[in-house]
This record gives sequence, C-alpha cells and structure tokens, in this order.
Amino acid sequence: MRALSETEEDYLRTIFELTEEKRYATVSEIAERLGVRPPSVTDMVKKLSDEGYLIYRPYKPIVLTEKGREVAEDISHKHNVLRDFLQIIGVNEDIAEEDACGIEHHLHPETIERLTKFVEFVENMPKHPRWLEHFEEYIRTGKLPEECLCGEEKD
Repeated sequence: MRALSETEEDYLRTIFELTEEKRYATVSEIAERLGVRPPSVTDMVKKLSDEGYLIYRPYKPIVLTEKGREVAEDISHKHNVLRDFLQIIGVNEDIAEEDACGIEHHLHPETIERLTKFVEFVENMPKHPRWLEHFEEYIRTGKLPEECLCGEEKD
C-alpha cells in the first residue's frame, strides 16, 4: 500500500469528521470544509474510491470503507492530540487547529504516542497543574517564577 499524500489524508479526515456528524459526506460539504472547488473534490474522491478508501457514486453520499475509516481515525487522532497539546501550552484555538493540520502528517508514531500520554496526563490532573501556571508566567514575563528557582541563582 502506497503512502497517502497530505492532501489525501486531509480529505479522509474531513470525510471522517462529516460522517461522524451525520453518517455520510457530500462533495459540496467536503469542498466547503476544505476550501476547494467541487470538481477538485470529485477528482480526489474518485481516486480515493478507486484505491478502496471510500465509496463514491455521483450524486450520492460518500462513505468510508473499513480501510478508509481506519486511516481516517488515525489521522483524526493525531490531529486532535496535536491541537489539544498546542492549546495546553497556550496556543490560540484557531492557530492550534491550523498548526495541527500541518504537523499531523509529519510525526513519528512514537512522538504521537508520547504526546497522547502527555495530553491525557494533563487533562486528567485533578486541577490546573502548578507547573503549567509557572510556564504561563514564564511566557508572560520571560523569567522563571521565584519558587521554581529553589537553590538556583536568582537574578
């Protein structure tokens, strides 16, 4: 099986998201989400259909095959973990979404696994972690908070 291009992965993730919302996707919905023209969507879904990732019939809803769903779930997972990680470290929601779209295609599975565990760890903390508050202060001031300097030389 050949590696999918970033664009193909973006299409599969978009179709997956639409099918999660309403069980199927249409060419016009995909075009709107991806900011492309419907003829471009039609060309891509035909290609992905020929490769067994989805079922496409003109003027009918588009659905993922099992193969397509597995790939799309993996891509969606990467995207969500990256977006959540970026938001944890204080990146604006829109920027985090945009950056996750670009980064999701390039990370090693081990990196995604570690980021997943980190995000789960932070999200399951009983309250906002103190070290994260220190990080936010560092972002604002450029200096480590006094209590973080235990035994270190202070400016």
